[in-house]
Amino acid sequence: MTQADLSTHWAGVSLSSCIVNASGAWCSTFAELMDLTESTSGAVLTKSATLYPRKGNLEPRYFQWTYGSINSMGLPNLGIDFYLDFIRSQGAKKPIFLSLAAMNPEELSKLLQRLRKLDFPVVTELNLSCPNLIGKPQLAYDFSCVEEILKKVFDFYEFPLGVKLPPYFDTIHFEEMAELLNCFPLKFVTCINSPGNALFVDPQTESVVIKPKEGFGGIGGPCIKPIALANVNKFFKLLKSDIQLIGCGGVSSGQDIFEHILCGASLVQVGTQLMKEGPGVFERLQEELCVILDRKSYTSIEEFRGKLKSLG
Repeated sequence: MTQADLSTHWAGVSLSSCIVNASGAWCSTFAELMDLTESTSGAVLTKSATLYPRKGNLEPRYFQWTYGSINSMGLPNLGIDFYLDFIRSQGAKKPIFLSLAAMNPEELSKLLQRLRKLDFPVVTELNLSCPNLIGKPQLAYDFSCVEEILKKVFDFYEFPLGVKLPPYFDTIHFEEMAELLNCFPLKFVTCINSPGNALFVDPQTESVVIKPKEGFGGIGGPCIKPIALANVNKFFKLLKSDIQLIGCGGVSSGQDIFEHILCGASLVQVGTQLMKEGPGVFERLQEELCVILDRKSYTSIEEFRGKLKSLG
């Protein structure tokens, strides 16, 4: 069997593999980040960092079942300085990208000012879509707020930057958000973060399974793949060609990765399955994807990326 080329060029960085972790999955602590560094993933993406460390919501706050997961984590993280120190300490071992989350535009400005003082550029994913902050709305559902944030960001920020979005469902919302994002020099868009305010019920205990928000949380895993694929493909068609897509949601097999790339993704993130299987998941997914590409006589992901066919 010929080994297909799974490399990708993303946000100006060459990656040996198009498969990476999703922010929030196995990437919060030093030990977890080192596990990812030593894995076969194409890069490491940190937990979404805030200006200061956060403990997050009360436990239990994560639950997994056969077809998915539900969580209400509340952005637990060790703070921006910890993740920047980790990036500095690793040198050129493997590309490490930073995820950022801010409670408001002022905090975001302070976070980005920290990055401007670095002596090297850091590719950054700006999380506009955390669905599990108690008392806080998802920023990306407020289009005027997103526009305000991006205007302030690009008034002074020049490092490679992308945004992580929640799922959208109406055509007009896809079009309005794409039109807005096309006005800014973004490098990439990540689709999708967990659909929020889902509820999983344990019929044996007649109870919810996580403590925060009376059991309501964001869902992930195989059950959200059709929503994720729709968002990737829609934004692939609507965004400028120089804005790359990251697919995220429902990835548990090489076929899932193939479908994300077919819909337009240049990079694919793994979340729930990484939490379930551990960092060894990357080697398995890469092997499964190579089998599919070999069977279809593709030698690289660029040969089929974004070439999803319509009927008729």
